[in-house]
Amino acid sequence: MLFWLGQELSDVWGPFRLLTSYLFLAGSGAATAAALTWILLPKIWGLLPTDQGRAHAVGAEGSIGKPVAAGAIFIPLFLVIALLFVPWSARILEALACVLAAMLVGFIDDRTRGGLSEYVLAVFDAAIAVAGAAIVCQFESTRLWLPFLSGAIEISPVFAIPAGAGLIWVSINATNCSDGVDGLSGSLCALAFIFLGVILYGIVGHLEISAYLLVPHYPRAAQWAMLAFIMVGCLTGYLWYNAPPSAVLMGDAGSRPLGLLVGLLVLASGNPFLIFVVAGVVVANGATGLLKVALLRFLNIGIFRSVRYPLHDHVRHKYGWSNTQVLVRFMLVQAVATPLLLMVLMKIR
Repeated sequence: MLFWLGQELSDVWGPFRLLTSYLFLAGSGAATAAALTWILLPKIWGLLPTDQGRAHAVGAEGSIGKPVAAGAIFIPLFLVIALLFVPWSARILEALACVLAAMLVGFIDDRTRGGLSEYVLAVFDAAIAVAGAAIVCQFESTRLWLPFLSGAIEISPVFAIPAGAGLIWVSINATNCSDGVDGLSGSLCALAFIFLGVILYGIVGHLEISAYLLVPHYPRAAQWAMLAFIMVGCLTGYLWYNAPPSAVLMGDAGSRPLGLLVGLLVLASGNPFLIFVVAGVVVANGATGLLKVALLRFLNIGIFRSVRYPLHDHVRHKYGWSNTQVLVRFMLVQAVATPLLLMVLMKIR
């Protein structure tokens, strides 16, 4: 909307040209999202359901009675601000609809006593993941750049959509599983969105830099980057109240759309292995638990039986880490590992 206004009004008054700058719109959108989330969240969270506790989770009793499903507040804000600040395209509008669907599924789960069945959630997640993968590739051949290979390879949508859906499904559930320590999931996702925004805007979205690094150039990458930065703004406003000890919890209404958006942006970047680079701690913390459950439930293999999952529960239970220690140490690992892994990914090719 604002981009279109900038195009129409720049001849009327010169400063309106700022509205045609993706960088200006991304920064302004992030600041607007942070301010509105910070202002509106405490005014509305009294209408949210309250946390009932989670069986077997370490320290779960400390969250009982707190407002949950804050994602039902900051995700709609994200959608409205994205519609205002991000130039419209079919892909962007469809992606935003997908984020809304993930939020609604999560909100229903938050409001349902005992939560929805794991299998019901898995089916919803799978449907949303397939839709998300189809939105990114648009049923066309996809150009991927892979570790240790220069240039790009073409992948048929017959393979790209199922593989992309699998990545998004894992991202949704790993992010959801990581939402068990005040500020952890939101902070790790904020780091992931910052790195993804930089990659999409400054590397694969930049013609000269992408050519120098021997990666494909994606003309629409900057629009995806704007979504990443606007979500960082929303998470900034939310984390103000979710810092330990939290006053409000994001719930599935927040964690599921966050995981979805991480997966969408990874696919939009053209390298599926970036999920391990920008969100490796989230994957290790949450997705490895999914693997343990699958091995135990379907194959009766208990190779990880001595390790509690998510890993944040393991370190709190076995090593006595406080919530703040878990948050800071997990964030430090991700903040240090991502630049190192990104350097390897970009330069050793």
